[in-house]
Amino acid sequence: MPKSAQMDFEHIVANARDAFAQAEDIVSLENVKARFLGKSGQLSTLLKTLSALDVAARKREGARMNAAKQQIEELLRARREELKHALMQRRLAAEAIDITLPGRGIGPGTLHPVMNSWERVENIFRSIGFDVTDGLEIETEWYNFTALNSPENHPARSMQDTFYIDACSEQGERLLLRTHTSPMQIRYVRTHRPPLRVITAGRTYRVDSDATHAPMFHQVEGLWIDERISFAELKGVYIHFLHQFFECNDIQVRFRPSYFPFTEPSAEIDMKFERGRYAGRWLEVSGAGQVHPNVLCNMGLDPERYMGFAFGSGLERLTMLRYGVEDLRLFFEGDIRFLQQFA
Repeated sequence: MPKSAQMDFEHIVANARDAFAQAEDIVSLENVKARFLGKSGQLSTLLKTLSALDVAARKREGARMNAAKQQIEELLRARREELKHALMQRRLAAEAIDITLPGRGIGPGTLHPVMNSWERVENIFRSIGFDVTDGLEIETEWYNFTALNSPENHPARSMQDTFYIDACSEQGERLLLRTHTSPMQIRYVRTHRPPLRVITAGRTYRVDSDATHAPMFHQVEGLWIDERISFAELKGVYIHFLHQFFECNDIQVRFRPSYFPFTEPSAEIDMKFERGRYAGRWLEVSGAGQVHPNVLCNMGLDPERYMGFAFGSGLERLTMLRYGVEDLRLFFEGDIRFLQQFA
């Protein structure tokens, strides 16, 4: 083999060292590797020339070629390790935590915005003479539906709308997670005598979930029973409540005819702000109506003597309108950044 051919191995190793050093990442390095160790690489090209040499020269040059290949593979391995180390250092720098910083500590706690609304509602109604009560979250079908004049085929009784429990009461009645706080109105009146005014707030459960509904939500319901009351008292009480809750007197309120099995006549209550985020839009805030005679009977009262009105509002709904929150699910995701706005 000519002298120049004998020097080719050293030249190839030097070229490989320079080329590997210039590769800035693993992908580039693998592309450069093919120039020297690939099927069409420089070593493979020289390998083809060995067959033209005599036995002694082929043995000698073959040994030199193997040595050159080992050197190139070692250079390749070393450069791979350098690039991997450099990549790891960049990642560590990007994810670095300054352990010399003082700890964040635990900040003072505060009420959840829905709980704030809960307390606010109770205080407003207490100020105008309403009692405040709470009740069971696991109810019987009688208190949750039958006593409230809901027929057997009412959609709310279906498994698609209500969470039923695989158990029964001591009296053999089916149990469920209450779908509203109204059952407590039945329980309260059966242990108290009119005239009475009471509100019930608490957690309720329905098979529902989207931007304005959740499987668990909070509801407040009011009840006023006496011998002589009318829709005038209902309108006066609820309009006063809206003015107090939203700290705003320029609110328009309307009552739209509707249907609920436990009231007759029934109405949906809408409100409209004159100013602010929701200015000019009618927003539904409550269902209401005069207590149905069948419900009064189930309360143990004489419907010929007593009358009453009832209303129910979602606490999340009221809270969303008060603070301008568009997605109810934000209240339950536990994001401190969101909740701190209401601290």
